[in-house]
Amino acid sequence: MERLVLVHGSVLGGRGTWGAQTPLARRFELVVLDRPGFPPNPPVDRIDFEPDAELVAGLLHAGDHVIGHSYGGVISLLAAASRPDLVGSLTVIEPPATRVALDVPAVADFARNGAWLWANGPKDEPEAFLHAFLAAVGSDYDPPSPLPPELEQAARALANERGPWEADIPLDELAEAPFPKLVVSGAHHPAFDAICDVLERELHAERLVLPGYGHTVQRHPEFNERISAFVERAAVVRRGPRPTRSAAAAPRPPRAHGDGSAGS
Repeated sequence: MERLVLVHGSVLGGRGTWGAQTPLARRFELVVLDRPGFPPNPPVDRIDFEPDAELVAGLLHAGDHVIGHSYGGVISLLAAASRPDLVGSLTVIEPPATRVALDVPAVADFARNGAWLWANGPKDEPEAFLHAFLAAVGSDYDPPSPLPPELEQAARALANERGPWEADIPLDELAEAPFPKLVVSGAHHPAFDAICDVLERELHAERLVLPGYGHTVQRHPEFNERISAFVERAAVVRRGPRPTRSAAAAPRPPRAHGDGSAGS
């Protein structure tokens, strides 16, 4: 059974991010991660994509299919680049890897606004900071008020994250890696669309666009079937083509007669 390693982004932990993927457990082994600082793990003072990528890379088994959403997509890109020998495929869903596309004005604005929010936003007020963040990424998630304890912890973890606009994605190393790549976007935000355009081109990746679900593209009703088909194709690529019959087992040519003509 193929193994899917699911890496969540900001705000929601593994269960909240990947709830719609539960039915995939009938076809795959699901490894749903909860990153440090996010419930049910204890709070931490600092969250950083680089040590989180090392953590994910350290959990990989040979042939794993890594799937990362948002900030988890940045982590997944870095983890896959560090251990390409273990990765069976890589899927990223709208990663805010802004440095790959800073020449696009919408991406530059997105990175600048994110940096401003982290420097000047209400980081001591989890609910207000969460609402500002959700508006910035184009999420239609409407959190309850007041925030329940787990969501409040996740909002505080969000405020402690290192900004993804600081991530340097090793595009050349990823492009050379032999595993298939898939880039997923939701056609709702020009910055995410542009980032995904660059990743698709530079990584020689497949592209999937599923509109209508904002930043949580994995909740689209077609996502599970499309990701399943991609993973299964990638598994075939990793295993290689089915062996052909050996020359000894191949049909023999007609036996020639002494005059050189073929027998009837």
